[in-house]
Amino acid sequence: MSAALSFVIGFGLWTLVEYFIHGILSHRLQGIVARLHANHHRDPRGVFTGPVLTAPAALLLYGLLRLALTPALAGWIIAGTVAGFVRYEYVHWRFHFRRPRSAREALLRAHHLAHHRVNPRAYHGVTTRLWDRAFGTLPARWRADYARAAKTEPLVGRSNFRRMYLFRARD
Repeated sequence: MSAALSFVIGFGLWTLVEYFIHGILSHRLQGIVARLHANHHRDPRGVFTGPVLTAPAALLLYGLLRLALTPALAGWIIAGTVAGFVRYEYVHWRFHFRRPRSAREALLRAHHLAHHRVNPRAYHGVTTRLWDRAFGTLPARWRADYARAAKTEPLVGRSNFRRMYLFRARD
C-alpha cells in the first residue's frame, strides 16, 4: 500500500471515527466525552475539541494500527485521520458561525443543525451523512428536519478556539 493511499484511507477513516465519537461516546455512553458534548449543546460556540483530548486518541489509534501495519503505513493513516479531523474542526466551526457557500455545505449544515435543534438522537455525522445512513440515524423525515434547521442564523461572537488551542483562560 502506498503512502498516498494510506493517507486517503486515514482521511476517510476520520468520518467513521467522528461518527463513533459523536454518536456513541457523546450520546449513548456517560463519560467525559458526553459531558463535554453536552456543554457544546448548551453553548454551540464551544465547537473546538483541542489537543488535550485528540492527541491521546491519535496515539491510541496509531498503536492499534501498528498491530497490523508498518510504522510508515500506520503513520500515513494517522496523518490522513488528523487531516480529516482538522477539516472537521473547520467545517464544524463554519456550520455554527457562517452561512453556507454551496449547496453541499448547506445540506451538511442543515444535517448538523437538525441534530442540535430538532433531534439530538439522530444526525450524528458532521462531515458526511454516510454513517447516519449506514447505522440508521438518518430519520425518514430528514427533509422536514433540515428545512427547520436551515432557518438557524449563524452565531455571533467568538468560538472557544483561543481557549482550546492557545491555552488562554478567556476567549
